[in-house]
Amino acid sequence: RRAMGKKIKAEMDAQQETFVAGAAKNGVAEATSARIFETIAKFAGYGFNKAHAAAYALIAYQTAYLKANYPVEFFAASMTLDMGNTDKLAIYKQELRNHRIELLPPDINASGVEFTVEGVRDIAETEGEADEDASIGGIRYALAAIKGVGRAAMRALVAEREADGAFENPFAVASRLDAHILNRRQLEQLVSAGAFDTLDGNRARVFGGIDQILAHAQSTQRERESGQFNLLGEMSDDGAALPQLPDQPDWPQSDGLQRELDAIGFYMSAHPLDEYASLLERLGIVSSAAIENTVTAQGGAALISLAGSVISLQQRTSQRGNKFAFVQLSDAAGTYEVTMFSEVLAASREMLESGKPVLVQTAARVEEGQLRLTVQSVRDLEAAAASAPVAIRIWVEDGEPLPSLKSLIEREATPDGGRDGNGRISLVIPDGGREVIVRLDGRYVCTPQLRAAMRAIPGVADVREL
Repeated sequence: RRAMGKKIKAEMDAQQETFVAGAAKNGVAEATSARIFETIAKFAGYGFNKAHAAAYALIAYQTAYLKANYPVEFFAASMTLDMGNTDKLAIYKQELRNHRIELLPPDINASGVEFTVEGVRDIAETEGEADEDASIGGIRYALAAIKGVGRAAMRALVAEREADGAFENPFAVASRLDAHILNRRQLEQLVSAGAFDTLDGNRARVFGGIDQILAHAQSTQRERESGQFNLLGEMSDDGAALPQLPDQPDWPQSDGLQRELDAIGFYMSAHPLDEYASLLERLGIVSSAAIENTVTAQGGAALISLAGSVISLQQRTSQRGNKFAFVQLSDAAGTYEVTMFSEVLAASREMLESGKPVLVQTAARVEEGQLRLTVQSVRDLEAAAASAPVAIRIWVEDGEPLPSLKSLIEREATPDGGRDGNGRISLVIPDGGREVIVRLDGRYVCTPQLRAAMRAIPGVADVREL
């Protein structure tokens, strides 16, 4: 075997003598053993490579056929195979968009242990449709792909759901399972990933009620083991006897998305940059999906502005001792990676925390078919939004929310701490069948977070950027 691998004739000749002599001792004629050895020697002439080429060609053909004719099933199987690699799953998410396949969020009552397909349509049926972006099907996110929940626990959860029907409320999820199957960490991750949204859309309330959920599950199990039933609780169809989840507002979108990122590995329900859409348009920010076309249109090299939420940073040291980093960023269109060298990295290190939205001025070029992005400067997107000349208008149902709005504006929107306010605020107040617009004096720090906080105040009907 070593001689075949080396492909040296002198060594193969020596091996033939040994082979023929050994065969003769076992009663094999010299002509027969010589013919056998010639067959082996011929295989040494790259027969191994030919065999592999044929096998891989067959597999490549089968794979291409499945991807072309059953793309939804193909991607669901591929994502299940890479379920433990969130970097690959994020890449698949972008691929699904290109193939008109929806990635459906995790759902305690719809998701399987692995990735599953839903609503698949024949590709031929979608040809010629007016809406060229119409979905050809969906892939439901796998419960076991959520970080920290465990495949065994999710297998038990799905088995219980399939045996006794959908879970009616957050308490049922834990109480219908053995109390040792789901712990606090697993429930926290499921809630953060949005798996409970169809049972209760307020993730903060469910998250805050995990103690009650676990206590109820333990109480239910004790009753099952003792053969007793709580007539007021377990016999109640309307769930009135269940413990109450805490009455609290949902997380601000930025907090909810950060928890979602931590639980899933990428943003699923929305993207932090969605709040900055109008600002990014005014600043001429290039979407990650358009980078390569933009650079190619400018001759293969261009200075472009990008925006992204920081996902990860991998710092390296060159042979000369200089520090540099590969930073993975995400925008609404997908993920991309940029390179930062020592000076830019040192100046912007504090802005590169996970989940932080930033603006990056980037030297982009295409070399040998590869897109390379080198960062020239970094800006904090929140600071840029705060100083942007923007006007927002707030519609209120009556005068009740005005004190809360006044307090919020004084606390969050009045320039202080070195922040420069450049925004205008006006109120729209109903006055007996007509609307009165009241413009506030001064300029304010009008961030997307401020607008989200205003919308959360009871009595505020709408908040818009003009």
